[in-house]
Amino acid sequence: MSSSNAALPFPFALEGLKAAGESTRLRLLAVLAEAELTVSDLTDILGQSQPRISRHLKLLADAGLVERHREASWIFYRCATEGAGRAFVSRLLALLDRQDGLLTRDRERLADVRAARAAAAQAYFSTHAKSWDEIRKLHVPEAAVEGAVREALGGEPIHSLLDLGTGTARMLELFAPEIERGIGLDLSPDMLGVARANLERAGIRHCTVRQSDIYAIPAPRDSFDVVILHQVLHFLDDAARALAEAARVLRPGGRLLVVDFAPHDLEFLRDDHAHRRLGFAREQMEAWLAQAGLRPVSFRTLVPEGGAKDGLVVSIWLARDPRMLMAGAQREVA
Repeated sequence: MSSSNAALPFPFALEGLKAAGESTRLRLLAVLAEAELTVSDLTDILGQSQPRISRHLKLLADAGLVERHREASWIFYRCATEGAGRAFVSRLLALLDRQDGLLTRDRERLADVRAARAAAAQAYFSTHAKSWDEIRKLHVPEAAVEGAVREALGGEPIHSLLDLGTGTARMLELFAPEIERGIGLDLSPDMLGVARANLERAGIRHCTVRQSDIYAIPAPRDSFDVVILHQVLHFLDDAARALAEAARVLRPGGRLLVVDFAPHDLEFLRDDHAHRRLGFAREQMEAWLAQAGLRPVSFRTLVPEGGAKDGLVVSIWLARDPRMLMAGAQREVA
């Protein structure tokens, strides 16, 4: 049974109806089902004061219908994405007429907010595009890397995906059609602006992005089927620690995919692009994965046309949490 069709506990349904049964709060739920927004965004859309909007948001959050998270000095809100809250909001909003004049005007103002957000993201992206392009020219085309990533993770369903150091959220976009839930984490508010604009432009609502330290993932153990670290580790001081934290949130049998560069001597990447590590050897990466309690499954390299001498070789490692495999082996022995 899907979460949207699950039976709701009576106390939760009662509190949910109390919280949603007011004009402004119902409008807030309708808008927050479309996008992740700040209080400032919502005041522009609904045309009400910040204190009033904040008060209504608190009531919705206390009832479990709205989620909130902090990103630098901002707080973002969205409708509940899991459990009874998601089921309640989904059923309630399905009763509304989307052509209602009030809701239509709210969506029109939401479109203006999204356009402003997209413009800000594009300005940041344009500022950094030159340096990103400089690195891309050194290795195989992104399409080839993405094809290899899809091939590595193919053949098994992915219900929940975590993209660490999500950047532009490209990995979330790539896998969005086949996952139930995706989360991207990044430390840079500017990059999160780019990521959020990309997801909104693509109409992807079941994936979200959050500001977070990669060494302290805000999720309990056994949370995700797949974790991806795509061109992230070379920026970090402690790659082994990041891998151990990624392994912590993998479910039994879950998979960790690492995409990064093979060892190279392009020192300008350290000086000009803040790379902490000039690539990783296969043996070193697999040792770290084993230390994190994972079992290396596959390894692949993608060599640029000009060869490895003057370019960057992309390496792809896939590892698995062995707990489900071990349990299966024990049952067979028994």
